[in-house]
Amino acid sequence: MTDTRWLDEEEMAAWRAFLSASHLLERRIEEQLKAAAGLTHPQYEILVRLADAPGRQMRMTELARGVIVSKSALTYQITQLEKAGLVERTTCPGDDRGVLAVLTDAGMACLRRVAPGHVEVVRAYLIDRMTREELRTMATAMGKSEKSLRAQ
Repeated sequence: MTDTRWLDEEEMAAWRAFLSASHLLERRIEEQLKAAAGLTHPQYEILVRLADAPGRQMRMTELARGVIVSKSALTYQITQLEKAGLVERTTCPGDDRGVLAVLTDAGMACLRRVAPGHVEVVRAYLIDRMTREELRTMATAMGKSEKSLRAQ
């Protein structure tokens, strides 16, 4: 059995700041998206990823990896977005087992309407609070963590 490397004071301060800021920012984002369009943050991220994809469509498995949710959680979110008329599902051409999520025109219009408020929240509580150097440092640090987590 190995000895636990406990966090020192500086490491603990960084960890607690990360936790607090990420939870508080997530809460603000959820509040804004709910008020603006009745969307959850994962639903908004699905719309963004579909809008950025060629033909405004992605395979469900690829979308789940990008949005960082389980396939069942993605299926639930896509079902909710379908009910709202923002996304449709269709089979992949040449692969009857594959399913595509497709952003509808209504989904694109919703995204265009909601995105400015979302960006305002992200800017007000994160981006505009940092210098360019701090943003680069954060991107590098979080990128290292993401790479490690995705490799698991």
